[in-house]
Amino acid sequence: MPGALAFLRRHWLMSVLLGAGLLLRAASEVAYRPALIYVDTLKYLYGASPGADPLGYKAVLLAIGNLGIVALLQHLLGLAVGVVIYAVLLRRGVTRWLAAMAAGAVLLDAYQLQIEQTIMPDIWFNAMVVAGLAVLLWRPAVSIPCAAAAGLILGTSATVRLLGEILVLPAVVYLLAAGGGWRPATARAVALSAAFALPILCYCTVSSLTTGHFWLARQQSRSGRLAAAADCATLRLPADLRPLCPTPGEQAQGPDWLEHATGSPLHDAPIPPGASRDTLIAAFDAAVERQQPIRVAASIARDSVRLFAVTRTGTPTGCRSARCHAGPPGAPGLGRAAYPPRITAIARWQFQTSYPTYPPWVNVGRGNVIVVGVQQVAFGRFRFVQLNRAYGGTARVDRPVAALLRAYQLGGGYTPGPLLAAFTLAGLAGSVPALARRRAGGLQTRQLALACLLFTVTAATVLLVPDVLEFSWRYQLPALFTLPPAGALGIGALLSSRQAHRLARSERVIALSDVAWLPGPRCRGRPAGVRHGSPRPGRDGSRPG
Repeated sequence: MPGALAFLRRHWLMSVLLGAGLLLRAASEVAYRPALIYVDTLKYLYGASPGADPLGYKAVLLAIGNLGIVALLQHLLGLAVGVVIYAVLLRRGVTRWLAAMAAGAVLLDAYQLQIEQTIMPDIWFNAMVVAGLAVLLWRPAVSIPCAAAAGLILGTSATVRLLGEILVLPAVVYLLAAGGGWRPATARAVALSAAFALPILCYCTVSSLTTGHFWLARQQSRSGRLAAAADCATLRLPADLRPLCPTPGEQAQGPDWLEHATGSPLHDAPIPPGASRDTLIAAFDAAVERQQPIRVAASIARDSVRLFAVTRTGTPTGCRSARCHAGPPGAPGLGRAAYPPRITAIARWQFQTSYPTYPPWVNVGRGNVIVVGVQQVAFGRFRFVQLNRAYGGTARVDRPVAALLRAYQLGGGYTPGPLLAAFTLAGLAGSVPALARRRAGGLQTRQLALACLLFTVTAATVLLVPDVLEFSWRYQLPALFTLPPAGALGIGALLSSRQAHRLARSERVIALSDVAWLPGPRCRGRPAGVRHGSPRPGRDGSRPG
């Protein structure tokens, strides 16, 4: 007991944050039962839109069954992610308060709480990524077995979310930057890559045997992003592709609408008899990429910095007619740039005071029975069924607790964008010593910088790649477990490097000084280091010749 109290006192800030995170998750469990269901949940519960996403998460649902228990486990995973981040940062030499601050982003962010309460694979994917990074960073020198274990964990994450298939890149970059000789570094990278490929190959083999497709999932489409970025007035297109180019009013609906809505010209525009719509869309995409790459890059860049906004309430929502782009009355000439394309509604990831529905996919019928509409193919007919009672029963909402969670979230209960920007800059600056040829700053600085490099490159991977397709606040949640640790490690690396330079400067001053001898403590009436029979030093400290 005294040992436990001493441990809590030593890590008091992390203990407070962990306790607060536990209370918030308990409130989420009480507020919404059995759990929150989103449109994409139906892919895992009822096999909607087969091939759209990997189905590793479905194994979790089948093994557990009750959605309330699944949500509980997801909340425990969220707490575990925060604890692991804290432990890894401490092992790398980050101060306790800075490590706790980095872990607090996951523990207290309301958007993280909401996705943990939702039956979606995101928290399982995030936990696997953190676990893989922790294995790589737990010891200063990565052994081949540890590299293989990390690769196996990161590869398994790809069976939960398709984004995981590129996580091998930051891991290999880290192993090669860690050095230790090119042969050992290459051996570790090969071991990690082979282990990374193993679960992916196993999944694809099973997929081939059951569906005939050797894949994790279908290739994600960029058509919505490209259509939203295109300038149709200057884009050179053949006559059969021209109807696919959206009007300014349609572009204002954003990439998600253009990609998935039945009213989008990509899916609704007339095409020549006998032509393949998929072939025409592919040709349209190629034309936009080839003729207007700068517009596409600017569109992606504009969305990638939304994460760092001061608030999350003023996001432009676009409008439903081309008249918006002429600007409001009395302000002609603002043009299209003043009204950026619409993004996926942030309300999907916010707590509500009633059970959230997404007609026609998720509805609440009589007696609060959850009714879902399942589509086997995009734009196909809906099959409406009541949610299996074994999944947890009817929809129940504790309104006071839900209102409290909503007030917390909308009142600032999330990681501020400027703070994430500061963590990003610190992570970039702290990664520099890991890539420098000259090993300046000492071993401690290098270990901090290497860990910073791994988290920073992982953050760039998991945040920028989804932005290439479309922006969604859901896809920004990995920032919580990558950018704060990267920033904390970066700050630690910069402080360590500064301290090492100061120490080195002091040592150089002493080495270059003209002091030949400094008297030490006397021992039995003699100066330290003077033996019997040795001549005594003179008054000026010199010894007789």
